[in-house]
Amino acid sequence: MKRQPVDIPSCSNCENNNSIFCCLPDGELDKLSINKDNNFFKKGQVIFYEGNHPHGMYCIYKGKVKISKLGDEGKEQIVRFAGEGELLGYRSSLSNESYKATATAMEDCYICHIPKDKFSNVLDNNSNFSLEIIKLLSSDLKKSEQSLINISQKPVRERIAETLLNLKKRFGYEEDSKTLSMILTRREIGDIAGTTTETTIRTLSDFVKEGSVNLDGKKIQILDFNKLVRTANIF
Repeated sequence: MKRQPVDIPSCSNCENNNSIFCCLPDGELDKLSINKDNNFFKKGQVIFYEGNHPHGMYCIYKGKVKISKLGDEGKEQIVRFAGEGELLGYRSSLSNESYKATATAMEDCYICHIPKDKFSNVLDNNSNFSLEIIKLLSSDLKKSEQSLINISQKPVRERIAETLLNLKKRFGYEEDSKTLSMILTRREIGDIAGTTTETTIRTLSDFVKEGSVNLDGKKIQILDFNKLVRTANIF
């Protein structure tokens, strides 16, 4: 896969204030900038494949990425999404194991790649950064455990409503302040909620009738946020 160089600022001048690298001093950020590669991935292009061995980790400068795994029958299952400032492939880099999932650009993405040895050097030399990585690992584990509980215990309506709320929390709205900025197929929404495409379509239609959402092709507008929160049974 040919990666074209793109104009991404140095780590010390990065606009993603939510990046885990923000805790590093300028000297460490400069070291990362010297050694990182700047890449552009078109919508639909794979960033790394499940089963491949990592040569480093990725940080999203701009764009949205889906992380998915293949089931026993070759069916894709979306695990999570990642947005600006988030890391990709860092767990495989830390454990020196193959990627456990595939990362695919959901839209045109600008992504930095940091070699594994440089990433390890920063961990070894900065205790604050090591602590932030531990917190990130803990947060990922907590989300995975909560997802398992939701799929096993929550009704489908609640899971789909919570999926829409999580998309809003993660990626926000478009300029109209009601349309989710992440555009997904009904199958992709069903994957996240742990249900079938047919059930997802029926449930979204019910939400439309109840006045909590509106559908405009693949775009979803949240019309009544509080009603959707009640449907998701979130307090």
